[in-house]
Amino acid sequence: MVRWPSVVRRGGLLALLTLLAACSGGGDAGRQRPPAQVGYFVARSSTVPLSVTLGGRTVAYETSEVRPQVTGLIQRRLFAEGAFVRAGQPLYQIDPSLYRAAANQAQANLASARASADAALAKASRYKPLAEMEAVSKQEYTDAAAQARVAQAGVAQNAAALDTARINLRHTTVPAPITGRIGRSLFTVGALVSANQADPLAVIQKLDPIYVDMQQSAADLSSLRRALQSGEIAPGSTTVHLKLEDGSDYGFVGHVQFSEISVDQNTGTVTLRASFPNPQGLLLPGTFVKAVFDQAVQPNAFLIPQPAVQRDFDGSAFVYLVGPGDKATRRKIVADRTYGTSWIVTSGLKTGDKVITQGLANLKQGDKVRPVPQNAPQKVGAPRGGGEFPGKRPG
Repeated sequence: MVRWPSVVRRGGLLALLTLLAACSGGGDAGRQRPPAQVGYFVARSSTVPLSVTLGGRTVAYETSEVRPQVTGLIQRRLFAEGAFVRAGQPLYQIDPSLYRAAANQAQANLASARASADAALAKASRYKPLAEMEAVSKQEYTDAAAQARVAQAGVAQNAAALDTARINLRHTTVPAPITGRIGRSLFTVGALVSANQADPLAVIQKLDPIYVDMQQSAADLSSLRRALQSGEIAPGSTTVHLKLEDGSDYGFVGHVQFSEISVDQNTGTVTLRASFPNPQGLLLPGTFVKAVFDQAVQPNAFLIPQPAVQRDFDGSAFVYLVGPGDKATRRKIVADRTYGTSWIVTSGLKTGDKVITQGLANLKQGDKVRPVPQNAPQKVGAPRGGGEFPGKRPG
């Protein structure tokens, strides 16, 4: 038996290991990684509504303060607080005794003036033929005719005074000026009220329909108007949807009525007003709501799923497309706003582009891909070699 020196044995073992390593390395280099499967979305242009969400407050459609027009003591309150009242319905009764007496006096004065006028007119009538026959002087007839006219003017004055007295008497009953829901009474029975007092007796508000005043930044509104004038976007719908304070949707839709012509100097916003039906009285004045409406529409835009849009360090947007030869192609786009779960792309894409939406991890420009429609099931195969680890050879 030949014994090799230990140095030779160690050298042979090292050469054997080197040979095995070389064979193993050559095998990995010979195998190429298969193309990654990616899901794509076919871009198609469409007209996309540009929705805006604005905070706002509800405002009564009509508000009227119930005020007395004469001075006196309140004798009765004729309504239930918080009730629905109609225009012309009596609300308060003010003591009418003084005003009834004034009306009676004015009526008596009118009767006296009419009697005096009748006498003066009769006297002037009798003097007229006598003056023609020169039985009386013409001056006496002239004086009699003037007295008759003065008496007629006195009748008119007293008639006007009677009308004023009757109006004041009628104002002792205070009616509802508008139809709506009345609040609490600010004065009780027995209180002295006057036409010049600062506080109203009560307040009536009409709540159906109801207004919603929304606040929009003046800068955003100016940008919108410039875009509309340039033709970049088109006018949208005036239909408005509401979200209540608890996040629920209001069951009725409204419409934008107008926008203010001036900017609030304190907030830099412009007020837009919308009108909503409120038949059930669910919306009360002062309630905070969110209004959502399509202020404009963007023609020839693309709705791209949000996962497909990525951002560079400078904030610019880009997507990966399935390019020629099934290679990933990076494309710059303009995507400034969202619509639902999609980005609105206004530049950088054309109809028919295959935008990669799935399998974007570690994807780079020029990578070979295996494109399938998005949301296609991923095929997961069993390990090669009958369940053995890849690269292990039998035997």
